[in-house]
Amino acid sequence: MSSASTEEHLSRAEVLAARLDRPMGALGVIFLFVVLGQLLASDPTLSTVLTVVGWVFWAIFVAEFLLRAYIARFQAAFWRKNWWQVVFLLVPFLRFFRALQSLRLLRLARVARFGGVISAGVRGTRSAGRLLTSRLAWLAAVTVVVILVSSQLLYLFGVHDSYADALYEAAMATITGTGITADDTTARLIKVPLAVYSVVVFATLAGSLGAFFLDEDRRKHKRSEVAVLPDA
Repeated sequence: MSSASTEEHLSRAEVLAARLDRPMGALGVIFLFVVLGQLLASDPTLSTVLTVVGWVFWAIFVAEFLLRAYIARFQAAFWRKNWWQVVFLLVPFLRFFRALQSLRLLRLARVARFGGVISAGVRGTRSAGRLLTSRLAWLAAVTVVVILVSSQLLYLFGVHDSYADALYEAAMATITGTGITADDTTARLIKVPLAVYSVVVFATLAGSLGAFFLDEDRRKHKRSEVAVLPDA
């Protein structure tokens, strides 16, 4: 296949991805809450319904990815660019190996749930970037996703028995950099990235506010210059 043809197919795949940005982005946000519902559901019927809905959503994500890969003619360049998406699409299939728990691989189910939560978080973050153009709105949406993902992990790994407590501490840690009271290994692993993220949020907000007031001063200065200009 010629270089020009390769670039053409890859370009078509990118065009399709751009057209599907908003609907797939909306599904990604909804999917994040479906995963949360699966984690919290205690009723077997509701848990089954949410599981089915989750797999339907995931089938749509896989179908969209395979369609783009087909348009790109499954070229190596496409896979090199989107390899990380393949990883996050494959992680949920670890759940099929839960039967191996009979072989005392009890941690595999937890790893599968962990992968599902992380995958949903990544997709939710990408969805926010697709749906929102304002930097501050995008930052707010990503912060919500980070809080939801970290609170699910705190609850999933038993750091908190109550999801309300996990949500509260995750929110405090995401916003302030502190707030997680537990001191086990899982809590520490979650606490460090949240502390780093809170610094990023603070720096971004400070920069955005500084840019806003700077632009406002410039506009006032221009208006004052126009006001003192002599009439022609």
